[in-house]
Amino acid sequence: MSVQSVAWQPDRQALRLIDQTRLPGELVLIDCTTVDAVVDAIMRLVVRGAPALGAVGAYGVAVAMLQGQREGWSEDELQSQVERIRLARPTAVNLAWGVERVHPHMAGGVAAVLAEADLVMDEDERANRALSARGASWIRERVAGQAPVRVLTHCNAGSLATTAWGTALGIVRELRDRGQLGLVYVDETRPLLQGSRLTAWELGQEGIEYVVQADVAAASTILRGLVDVAIIGADRIARNGDTANKIGSVGVALACQAAGIPFVVAAPSSTVDLATATGDAIHIELRDGDEVTHVAGARLAPAGATGFNPAFDVTPWNLISLIVTEAGALEPDGSPIDRLIPEAGT
Repeated sequence: MSVQSVAWQPDRQALRLIDQTRLPGELVLIDCTTVDAVVDAIMRLVVRGAPALGAVGAYGVAVAMLQGQREGWSEDELQSQVERIRLARPTAVNLAWGVERVHPHMAGGVAAVLAEADLVMDEDERANRALSARGASWIRERVAGQAPVRVLTHCNAGSLATTAWGTALGIVRELRDRGQLGLVYVDETRPLLQGSRLTAWELGQEGIEYVVQADVAAASTILRGLVDVAIIGADRIARNGDTANKIGSVGVALACQAAGIPFVVAAPSSTVDLATATGDAIHIELRDGDEVTHVAGARLAPAGATGFNPAFDVTPWNLISLIVTEAGALEPDGSPIDRLIPEAGT
């Protein structure tokens, strides 16, 4: 089973998304036919996950062009609306990458943009499957014995976060298909609970054995020897290997280093940003503090309490055991990050 979080609906000329804010309670699809709707979906996390955002950026340009045709936008207005999509979430590089990927095709019309966006979708699924196979093989080689591999995940990097299959959860699926997967520990991922709501839902759909744990339990679970490897996705990988992912990822990496187990980052090559030198240059999105002080609209903190809500953190390269993309796998041995990009890699 591999759900499709992003799809183009030709009959409605709309970008169709799974509303991930409604999971796991109900599976709701929404159709975006305006730039406002696309930006709103990105900002509210109706759609999230770096690879999925890349596809949304690509299809979002088509949405803008169709709206511009209906409403008679000037070329300047059209470009301004496309820029709104590109900047809707600043930390995840794939969103801007998706917009920029199709931008040169705008001169060829909506059909040309959609054709390129379809390629983005197809390439992402193939990339996910390739990196999953490579990552699973690397992990199996480093986990001693023939016992099933026990995995810890943080946030959601499955089909819901990509166009299909998944990155971190793609490796989990690959291990399962090889008969090598043990129990999966799913961090809840405060404050929006992408782990307990989304990762757990995906694993349950596939019959994979898992438990959900509080984020604050992760370090103890790792240090007690209950986990063989932690696998996460990435929203941006800097040129030096520093990696941005959901807040809480760096704590998992520190615990893995202390326990002497691998900490693996799985992402398509489009997440590698050679223009960003180090993690210090990655813009960390600061979201509404109410997401911390409230859950499902109910206030947990005292009235007047202010929430501090960085959506991401940066894990330094020296805490990462492996970064794996469809093009290659890289350990922190001084090799250039270019090896993770198909055009430059081997």
